[in-house]
Amino acid sequence: MRPLTEAETRAVFEKLGRYIGENIQLLVDRPDGTYCFRLHRDRVYYLSEKLLKVAASVPRDSLVSLGTCFGKFTKTQKFRLSVTALDFLAPYAKGFGVAAKSTQECRKVDPMAIVVFHQADVGEYVRNEDTLT
Repeated sequence: MRPLTEAETRAVFEKLGRYIGENIQLLVDRPDGTYCFRLHRDRVYYLSEKLLKVAASVPRDSLVSLGTCFGKFTKTQKFRLSVTALDFLAPYAKGFGVAAKSTQECRKVDPMAIVVFHQADVGEYVRNEDTLT
């Protein structure tokens, strides 16, 4: 478990910024303590600094996961959000998805046309449950 590099932090914050905007600061400085992002085996975890201090006594090889998995880095170093992050993003989100068409186009579009590109869903969690650890 290690801190994110500058490039990794930028990739994570750019992705989070698309959905919660400037509210990223509210994820880090919470009323119940300070939280941080850590990388472990290409997965980004969100955890309190108190939990991070406790985890320092666990060997890196023995550590399976810690905190909440926010997403993972692909082999091409792109960051993908995980469905487990939704509970933390939902209070701050302006809407969780990327619009494929403008509002005007949506009013005139065929009922079977793609309007929003999906980012995560509960079915994805069930399909990938064994690899989310």
